[in-house]
Amino acid sequence: MDKIDELLKRGVDKIYPSKEALEKVLRSGKKIKIYIGADPTAPQLHLGHATNFLILKKLQDLGHKIIILIGDFTGMIGDPTDKLAARRPLAKEQVLENAKTYKDQLSKILRFSKENPAEIKFNSTWLSTLTLEDFIRLMAKVTFQQLIERDMFQKRLTEGKTIGLHELIYPLLQGYDSVAMDVDAEIGGTDQTFNMLMGRTLMKELKGKEKFVITTELLVNPKNGQKLMSKSEENYVGLNDNAAEMFAKIMALPDETIEPIFRLCTTVPIRKAEEIKSRLESGENPMVLKKELAFQIVSELHSPEAAQKAQNEFERVFQKREIPEETASIKIAKTRINVVDFLVENNLSSSRSQAKRLLDQGAIEIDGEILKENGVEFKEGQVVKIGKKRFVKVMLASS
Repeated sequence: MDKIDELLKRGVDKIYPSKEALEKVLRSGKKIKIYIGADPTAPQLHLGHATNFLILKKLQDLGHKIIILIGDFTGMIGDPTDKLAARRPLAKEQVLENAKTYKDQLSKILRFSKENPAEIKFNSTWLSTLTLEDFIRLMAKVTFQQLIERDMFQKRLTEGKTIGLHELIYPLLQGYDSVAMDVDAEIGGTDQTFNMLMGRTLMKELKGKEKFVITTELLVNPKNGQKLMSKSEENYVGLNDNAAEMFAKIMALPDETIEPIFRLCTTVPIRKAEEIKSRLESGENPMVLKKELAFQIVSELHSPEAAQKAQNEFERVFQKREIPEETASIKIAKTRINVVDFLVENNLSSSRSQAKRLLDQGAIEIDGEILKENGVEFKEGQVVKIGKKRFVKVMLASS
């Protein structure tokens, strides 16, 4: 399988108008301009995004122009994709704050300097300057029926839920991004198909130009079909996590996700991913395979040296049950303390209800002993473990 074959197959779900048409262009030697859009609704990119960025990296290495489009304008509206209730619009300041470190995170995969650098653009550049007349002309290119046919809108209508007008125009604005940048192709997950095809429609209408759309597989648990990399499910591996944290988070993922993550989120040869699947099915210990996966990802996003150190730390802390070498210290003014207050005040828990839940579940330990009561008498140097991965050392303010 050559580079273009793998590029068009690995992690790819569909290509519009066809795989054959895009392959012909890629093999012709023509260099295309391709982009991916990201609404900065959160400050952290995660491993679930890596599939698209790894495909873009292959295209970049073949000499094609890569654009990362930050949806600072559309991010204020909110993508209605898969949402059964309207999103709360974000303030521009919040959107820009979220996007601050995107380039640093993406630099772990893509090049932003030297030969054929990727480029970052912001869609407020053109969307914020559209006049009302411009926008009405744009709206005239699509029908209400086209916009309302989205599955989640149909479901909301059936359930008697509201649909905001701003949600209806979202795909129109995102589609206009393709026109404004005059791109040849766009890539995104299958959940973005509707939005990306809208851009394809507008390119034909306004520029008389073909635009390829590459939809990619979503990173899901093959056992239950649920999306991986969810903050609420605590399986979120951020691209800017430190090496030790990244390694530990990957080790905490379900065993059945090892093969799809190897295939979609690493650069190992595809035969290696297939070999991993065979080893799992033959009954090999998933812990061994998961360590290989964690080592591979940390090596790619950090370095092999960082991966080895992270593996040693994981084995020491989580298998030998020792405390991490680098444990943050927290100073307290009094020894007798309410644990729920302690967790919330020191940002070790997001809320009092979560802190109480951790306590009730036996997920808080002090020097290896499970804490059963809310009140505790701390001593200098005691180590508190919160959940599976977080450790802090208690220091007395008077010492």
